Amino acid sequence: MRKTLKFFHTLAACGLIGALLGYMILLLYAPQDTAATYADMRQSISALCNYLLFPSLAIALVTGLLSVAVHHPFQETRWVWLKALMGLGMFEGTLAIVGSKANYAAEMSRKIANGEAEAEVLTAALASEWQALGFIMVLSLANILLGVWRPPLKRRQRPQPAE
Repeated sequence: MRKTLKFFHTLAACGLIGALLGYMILLLYAPQDTAATYADMRQSISALCNYLLFPSLAIALVTGLLSVAVHHPFQETRWVWLKALMGLGMFEGTLAIVGSKANYAAEMSRKIANGEAEAEVLTAALASEWQALGFIMVLSLANILLGVWRPPLKRRQRPQPAE
């Protein structure tokens, strides 16, 4: 059971990092010369988030928490609890910031391409997109680092009273 959870946790972490990198690459290199191509790029980002980023994040979080539940030595180490807290923060941040921005940008860019909205609305809404992506990427890499490095942050044992 433990090895299966570790396999899926690692696979989900790869999907998560890959989705974030794909998001960044699309933002940097996808054609954005017309409103229609920009809308298509935003639809691609939205699909990347909906079909790879969010499922990978959910699987990583669930398998990580299940690993703590089934492997009792993990419950005694502080790095695991730090990793769990950072994972929950990533989940919330990704859903609230990255996901909402991707879906909102896809919707607004389609409206701009159809002439239903002004481009300034999208520009103002996405001013902090790179910061959000960078924050989630840093948390993801820190979680991977904690999982590989496993620093010795064990709980201190209370001294036993002498009899």
